[in-house]
Amino acid sequence: MINNKIKYTEFIKTEAKRLGFLSCGISKAEFLEAEAPRLEQWLNNNSHGEMRYMENHFDKRLDPTLLVEDSKSVVSLLLNYYPSQEQTANSYKLSKYAYGTDYHFVIKDKLKELLHCIQNEIGEVNGRAFVDSAPVLDKAWAAKSGLGWIGKHSNLLTQKVGSFYFIAELIIDLELDYDTSVTDHCGSCTACIDACPTEAITEPYVVDGSKCISYFTIELKDNIPSEFKGQFNDWMFGCDICQDVCPWNRFSQSHNEPLFNPHPELLSMTKKDWEEITEDTFKKVFKKSAVKRTKFSGLKRNVDFLKD
Repeated sequence: MINNKIKYTEFIKTEAKRLGFLSCGISKAEFLEAEAPRLEQWLNNNSHGEMRYMENHFDKRLDPTLLVEDSKSVVSLLLNYYPSQEQTANSYKLSKYAYGTDYHFVIKDKLKELLHCIQNEIGEVNGRAFVDSAPVLDKAWAAKSGLGWIGKHSNLLTQKVGSFYFIAELIIDLELDYDTSVTDHCGSCTACIDACPTEAITEPYVVDGSKCISYFTIELKDNIPSEFKGQFNDWMFGCDICQDVCPWNRFSQSHNEPLFNPHPELLSMTKKDWEEITEDTFKKVFKKSAVKRTKFSGLKRNVDFLKD
């Protein structure tokens, strides 16, 4: 049985690599005891702002066995999205993760294939794929599985790789050989805290989501509060500031996933182009993009907020 656990674990990690994942770590599916009080405190402080969905399924967020019956293992996976080219300097900015095809579709397909490979190789294994759209604490599981540590900006960080990657999970009813967590390597650095223009990182490792530029430009459906005028540093969808200034991201290397390459027009669009964007251009440039989440009207609102 022990040998099988090791054999199956090695098989899953090899297949994950073949499918293009940066890395794969595995944890025992169990209640996340350390995260429970942190999540409760974060919600009590209203750090989720209008993201009311964060209040739902509190127990499921902390216990994978409530999401997948008889689950034994959480397989965490990282997929690089760091681009080889960035937008022109005279532009309103998009978070780098949104340059190409919506990651939900790209990763979901890879996860389904991974589960299919596991079932073909091992037999009847039941499980579910999760990509940032269900009550799963992705970063906590990735950290528990040894894929990195949670940085002071609350993103997962990995030595030699940085943080420009997506996190996803397969929760399965198969016992495997489990990884152990790694140590924190933020040290005395406060680059992310010092650089955040809206002071959303209220203390090391704690982000007030309701002050984050990503929250304002993506999640918030109402008007952006006027007191934040002039603090967005030209970010119109998401924000990468805390990642861009992180010393560990000096090691970021470009992804090799063609679906994450941007629409040809995207990188050369100037502020003037964004200010004059039509709905037709929006649909063309962001045909399969995560930017569709904010809709044309949302992006226009963000651009107007930046330019006035």
